[in-house]
Amino acid sequence: MAVRVHVVDEQTDRPVEAERWGALAEAVLHAEGVEGDAELSLLFVDEAAIAALNERYLAHEGPTDVLSFPIDDEPATAGGPPVLLGDVVICPEVAHRNAPAHAGTYEDELALLVVHGVLHVLGMDHEIPEEAEVMEAREQSLLAAHHRAAS
Repeated sequence: MAVRVHVVDEQTDRPVEAERWGALAEAVLHAEGVEGDAELSLLFVDEAAIAALNERYLAHEGPTDVLSFPIDDEPATAGGPPVLLGDVVICPEVAHRNAPAHAGTYEDELALLVVHGVLHVLGMDHEIPEEAEVMEAREQSLLAAHHRAAS
């Protein structure tokens, strides 16, 4: 039994280090207490694909940087049945465009989006200011421990 992250790069606009981002997602899952047999999909797509998902599922027009689709409501526990956590979908082209004004570098932006997406799959949100503060603080803590420390 293990936590598994399946990474698929379906775009060619920007380079993506699939193994690196899969390892970051796995580290976040472990840090958040996910144990047992659990799976997460991490997909990198182009602007057209993420725009279609954004419109279909959120009724928002145009591409975005990250979308999260939780599947199971309950986190995995040691010895429990397999849990499909969900999908995190990232658009590297939008990440690249947003990076200078947001996280700084393209790699830092991708790292932030991976962490942000995984936290959404695990149930965190930022719809109200108090939730946003908690989520942003957790993102920074996870990035410091699992991204910046490894860079």
